[in-house]
Amino acid sequence: MSSSPHSRPIKRLLVANRGEIAVRILHAARELPSPIETFALYTTDDRSHCDLGRPRHTLQIPSASFYLDISYLIELAKTHSIDAVHPGYGFLSESAEFAYRMWHEAGSIVIGPGWENLARTGDKLQAKQLAQKCGVPVLEAMSRPTGNLDEARAFARQVGFPVMIKAVDGGGGRGIRLVREEGELENSLQRAIGESPSRSVFVEKAAVDGFHHVEVQIIGDGTGRVRHLWERDCSAQRRFQKVVECAPALVNDRGLVGRVIESALRMATEVCYRSLGTFEFLVSEQAGEFYFLEVNPRLQVEHTITESISGIDLVQTQLLLAQGYTLRELGLGVEVSANHPPPNAFSIQLRLCAEDPSNGFSLSIGKVTAFTVPTGHGIRVDTNVDVSGPGLVVGSNFDNLLAKIIVTAPTWEATVRKVQRVLADSKIDGVKTNIGLLRGIVAHRDFMTGKVDTQWLGLNLETLIQKGERISKSLQASNGPSRSSQQAMSQTVLPASNLLFRKGDAWSITLEPLSEDGLQSDQVAHHLRLSRVLRNEFPHSLAAEIEYTTPTSQGAMPYRMQLETTTTAASALVSSSHRRGDPTNPQHIILPLSGKLMEMLVSEGQDVVENQVLAFIKQMKMELEVRSPRSGRVKWVHVMEDEDEDVAEGMLLVELEASNGNVEVRGRL
Repeated sequence: MSSSPHSRPIKRLLVANRGEIAVRILHAARELPSPIETFALYTTDDRSHCDLGRPRHTLQIPSASFYLDISYLIELAKTHSIDAVHPGYGFLSESAEFAYRMWHEAGSIVIGPGWENLARTGDKLQAKQLAQKCGVPVLEAMSRPTGNLDEARAFARQVGFPVMIKAVDGGGGRGIRLVREEGELENSLQRAIGESPSRSVFVEKAAVDGFHHVEVQIIGDGTGRVRHLWERDCSAQRRFQKVVECAPALVNDRGLVGRVIESALRMATEVCYRSLGTFEFLVSEQAGEFYFLEVNPRLQVEHTITESISGIDLVQTQLLLAQGYTLRELGLGVEVSANHPPPNAFSIQLRLCAEDPSNGFSLSIGKVTAFTVPTGHGIRVDTNVDVSGPGLVVGSNFDNLLAKIIVTAPTWEATVRKVQRVLADSKIDGVKTNIGLLRGIVAHRDFMTGKVDTQWLGLNLETLIQKGERISKSLQASNGPSRSSQQAMSQTVLPASNLLFRKGDAWSITLEPLSEDGLQSDQVAHHLRLSRVLRNEFPHSLAAEIEYTTPTSQGAMPYRMQLETTTTAASALVSSSHRRGDPTNPQHIILPLSGKLMEMLVSEGQDVVENQVLAFIKQMKMELEVRSPRSGRVKWVHVMEDEDEDVAEGMLLVELEASNGNVEVRGRL
């Protein structure tokens, strides 16, 4: 059977995603001329997208991992007679297996290009072969995946450094490492393998200095007819994670851009591309050359700026194409010149994330207590933050994207000025964000003049962070601290105790009833012991199973305790059973970020040397190393209770034996 099932109307749509993209898809489905019954998924601690997207039905899943459980999602589709699934981006959006099995086992189509195109274009090596077949320039690369260091080293020596190590099936910056010298090769290879879902990587010659990251938005109806919706420039990126995107590209040579677009069209036509696809390239205006990178066969995070400059709702177009409409029927059959930019439209998207750029972009865990981004002409905000409801708690299970701020104006200069004003008027409390860095980027002269290549942000990072901090301090001085920010500051102070709630913690509780004359009567002793911590967002909320003993009881009685605040909007604290490190203690190696602890590599009594890797932490898509800042013998080490354990910035990771030195010890990446 073809990977493009027969045309039929969609009656029941499951949005197999969360966050702002789930809200975006739900809204688009509700606006279609023919009504679609919508279903959304959520976990107990993450359902704000349901509150804002207002689906017809909500389905609770046991945990975050079930967004990736194909068999589970197939059973949901069968149970609820769902005939279409929109995967958004991330999760299973590029899984050919998901699209194939959902159709053959549940009779449901997955919105996208179909499993055949997913298999051919989602695999980076197969996509490079397609480009070569179509006469599109590619960078020299290994012809097959490898995990062997000797093979990777031999290829790197052959083509010369720098090289790029890439996961065959990576996405969103995951599984990519730039290697500028041979000494970095082994560690980079292992980290890229660790971030690849299939643990398959390859090596290719790197083109980094002076190159723009340009991606072409392609749309096709599966008949061989395709068209472009111009291009986007995603060069403002850090560690291959996009931060700011714009459309059209910041490349003055439209003839060069036209050749890039024509290359994308040839490739899409060759495979009779269906639905949305993004064809990515590296483009050097100075050298007048470009190279194909990869295909993202799905909706992109930055689809918003293409919508802004083209006036086309890409999500609705996806849904209509999946129901059998052709480009001609949708009014998209007219070819547009690749050499000319869209008329009088420039658009910028900024990714507002819960992270601390001044501390290595460490994840900021907590509850968003205030969120204000101005609206108005040319301003769009895609978000799942809803402070009017239960609010949004940022944890380590999901991506830390809070919102996408999209600004559009007739000229590039006007668009940048509007972005600067919007960021100046935005306020977010409860968690740390990268808004200062965003302010620094858009205020820099290089950004205004379009002189931003793929290395620009990394090379100027400290300058941009400092510039953003100066702008933020100036704004705060002129406006004064908000009441909500003062509340958040007072509520996010770390507890005085060196130990957060954990299983087995116990308290003796003395109740002292007062007599009518106000004097205390006999004291009554009770005992409370935590047998299981279910959720710790104290003081906002606390859920736990407890054993409660009274003087008159025969033994400990089991209870489930649920605490919900009604008088405060405190930030959430990460659920933790961990000792907090003492920054003044030179023997403490303290975790510098929050995330998931993947592996501890040392044990008590072991000798460690300076710069030795102690543990691996995962933040969203990336695996990060925590290294020892000095040598010593391990006196105490954190013992993992669970696989993929949630950990908080500031916890004690390792304690070394005392020495005569007074060197301050902190964990570092």
